[in-house]
Amino acid sequence: MVLDLLVAIGYGGSHKDAAQAVGQSGDGGVDGIIKEDKLGLDVIYIQAKRWEGTVGRPVVQGFTGSLEGVRARRGILMTTSKFSKEAWEYIEQIEKRIVLIDGEAMAQLMVDYNVGVTEVDRYTLKKANSDYFEES
Repeated sequence: MVLDLLVAIGYGGSHKDAAQAVGQSGDGGVDGIIKEDKLGLDVIYIQAKRWEGTVGRPVVQGFTGSLEGVRARRGILMTTSKFSKEAWEYIEQIEKRIVLIDGEAMAQLMVDYNVGVTEVDRYTLKKANSDYFEES
């Protein structure tokens, strides 16, 4: 879902060409890789956390270390929960560019880009046409 969402946002191009799920035991903290653009000039490493508790600075530091292990400069860390204040402060202090996306932001992106959601209903709002009621 995370890779589908990032492709829908505009990273890489097609899912087949742009995104690769790599997360498994011993993955070094990287769950996916996506090309930054259609030409693949750079890649962005992704880690996704399905958590209920707050994701703290140690997790973000661990992901930063994982990026160092693959000589990456950019990463996206997404969670279904939220990040601690210390986690947000940490990414402002480091040289690497890491984007944190919490559950609320992820849900909004899913709605905005129509990924993992289904339209249930649609409503039409109407207002009175004042021109119709004007006297001639």
